[in-house]
Amino acid sequence: QVQLVESGGGLVQPGGSLRLSCTASGFTFRSYNMRWYRQTPGKEREFVAGITIIATFTNYADSVKGRFTISRDNGKSTAYLQMNSLKPEDTAVYYCNAFSGSGEYWGQGTQVTVSS
Repeated sequence: QVQLVESGGGLVQPGGSLRLSCTASGFTFRSYNMRWYRQTPGKEREFVAGITIIATFTNYADSVKGRFTISRDNGKSTAYLQMNSLKPEDTAVYYCNAFSGSGEYWGQGTQVTVSS
């Protein structure tokens, strides 16, 4: 019953924007910290952005700082990743992660491709 479903990926030109969504069900979303990761073939999954349970703190990988914004809407059980000024090196499958001392869950991923 636990699900994290990412959406919003697709093909975008360099310099463009996308907003990813991660909608949760089957657990108490408001009790979990949220993170976004990304992965390309042959590489380790890397941290992109994180936000605390009540959105009092956010953290970003240096590679996306100033371009990406993580947010959450506990009323909608949804986390977001706003991605601006996209670069070809941002191309990856993006994964949503929920974690707390009680457990950890992963979404199935959504593909983001940045190309002319």
